[in-house]
Amino acid sequence: MVFAIVYSPEAVDHLAALSKATQRLVVDQVEKQLTHEPNLPTRKRKLLRPNPIAPWELRLGDVRVFYDVQEKAELLVKVAAVGIKQHNQLWIGKERIDL
Repeated sequence: MVFAIVYSPEAVDHLAALSKATQRLVVDQVEKQLTHEPNLPTRKRKLLRPNPIAPWELRLGDVRVFYDVQEKAELLVKVAAVGIKQHNQLWIGKERIDL
């Protein structure tokens, strides 16, 4: 089963704020990691505690991709946000997020 990847408008804005190399890394890894079994925890993917962003996180070095998996009418992964983790703080866009 192959899942389609959809980026929210906010996630597109978050990606645009990153360097071109980081943008390529995120897009390539999202395609590689999330098109097959995106709701299976791995070393880089984990189910998060309830939070206002998304139920799943993909870890790519300092970059965090937050996403939701929908398996109803069609198989879909919706990327909700892309952020940078610096030490113990998460920055999405120019906003510090507490998870």
